[in-house]
Amino acid sequence: MAAALGLLLLAGFLAACAEEPSAEGLAALGITCTWAEVVSVTDGDTIWVEIEGEVERLRYVGIDTPEVGDNAEPFGEEATAANRSLVGAGRVCLEGDVSDRDRFDRLLRYVWLEDGTLVNEALVREGLAEAVRFPPDTKHHDARLAPAAEEAREERLGIWSLER
Repeated sequence: MAAALGLLLLAGFLAACAEEPSAEGLAALGITCTWAEVVSVTDGDTIWVEIEGEVERLRYVGIDTPEVGDNAEPFGEEATAANRSLVGAGRVCLEGDVSDRDRFDRLLRYVWLEDGTLVNEALVREGLAEAVRFPPDTKHHDARLAPAAEEAREERLGIWSLER
C-alpha cells in the first residue's frame, strides 16, 4: 500500500513537472540557467527568445550547423527542422558560459529543455551540427559535445553521411 502511494505521488510530481518547466529539475543536474520563451527559429543554431519582456537573437554555444538560404549547405534544412522540433515555440532554459555575446551581438547560450536535454548536444548527436570549440566558451565541449560528435561520425549520421 505504501509503495503504491509512493508511486502515485511520484507520478503526480512528474506530471506537474511536465506541465511547468522547473529550474529546480535542471539545478539538480548542476545547471544554472534562465527561462525564456522561444519566439522563432532562424536556423539550426540560432533562435529568437523573449527574456523578461525583451526579444533577443541567440546563437547556440559550441556548435555549428549547415547554412540555409542563399548559402544553403547539405542538411541545413534538416538542422533547422530538428531545432524547430526540439525547441518549438516553448520554454527553454538558457545557460551562459564565459562570453555573453558574439561579434554579431547575439546572446551565446547553451539551451536546455525541461527534461534535461541539451539542445546543442542533441543536434550534434543527430549529425546535424558539428561540435566546435570556441574558446573561452568550452564548458560542455569535452564532456558532452565532442563525444556526441564522435558517435554521430561513427554512425555516419547527417552531415557525416557525406564523408567518403
